[in-house]
Amino acid sequence: MDWYRIVFETIDMRSFSNLWFWIALAVMWSSTSHWVLGVPFDMVVRARRTGTDGPAAADLEELVRINVTRILYIAEEAGLWIVAIGSAVLTGLAVLGWVYWIEFAQACFLLGFPMSMVGLLSVVTAARIRREGLGGPAMWRRLSMHRLGTQIIGMVSIVVTALWGMFMNMSVNVLGG
Repeated sequence: MDWYRIVFETIDMRSFSNLWFWIALAVMWSSTSHWVLGVPFDMVVRARRTGTDGPAAADLEELVRINVTRILYIAEEAGLWIVAIGSAVLTGLAVLGWVYWIEFAQACFLLGFPMSMVGLLSVVTAARIRREGLGGPAMWRRLSMHRLGTQIIGMVSIVVTALWGMFMNMSVNVLGG
């Protein structure tokens, strides 16, 4: 058996017909909607259940404060570089994907672009939490709204990716590419 043939049969570079791509997409959006600003959402649910006086609420507030500080520090110190490099990478993937029709680049773009939107949403939410000094139920609502926004971006991303993936798989089969 040829080692390279086995590897490339297992890791098919035609991304949209590869089960691993769809598993990665599902895991990515599942974990992204669970971790809200770096905080597991079950902590928000637990804090709501026990109220503002419980230790769950204090733990949540401290973890949110730590992550908001971390996110805003990164945005202030390296935000311009992150935006510049991220834009260059996404532009390169878009050009490779839709000008040169490289399916792997299309798949990477369809994973990366929506995550850049979630990153932007995280910075905006973190800035709002700090600016308004949110805590308690107001912070819980803001985290829930952030999660809802993330889930909407995820649903749109999954639908667009699924439709494009079906189109690519059908066009490869019809055109014999």
